[in-house]
Amino acid sequence: MKMLTGFALLLLPCSAYAEDAVRTELKRSDITGTNMEMVISITEAKPGETIPRHSHHGEEGIYVLQGATVETPDGKQIPFKEGATSVNVRDVAHGGIKIVGDKALKLLTMHAVDKGKPLYEPAK
Repeated sequence: MKMLTGFALLLLPCSAYAEDAVRTELKRSDITGTNMEMVISITEAKPGETIPRHSHHGEEGIYVLQGATVETPDGKQIPFKEGATSVNVRDVAHGGIKIVGDKALKLLTMHAVDKGKPLYEPAK
């Protein structure tokens, strides 16, 4: 598997905070012996849709199910290839991207986050 080297801070969607992206939660379960939980989801953002900057109260793993090209606020276009992986670390803002081109971006996300806290926080 290929890493999204240098791009980890760009990704990460959730329907509750995404302006357009849709997150479908597949499973939520406590992590044994901790005050954390695992949340597994599929997120899809279509061309023209955005994923705003945000952070999480824990770690987020990403696997690109369907690749697409994203554009950063400064206009830089970055391809996310199918099969790529990345990890976003606790409390570090990422996202702030727009899907461009003719393909939707589809991700499998796995969040290991603090139980009882929101899955995401909008970036300040």
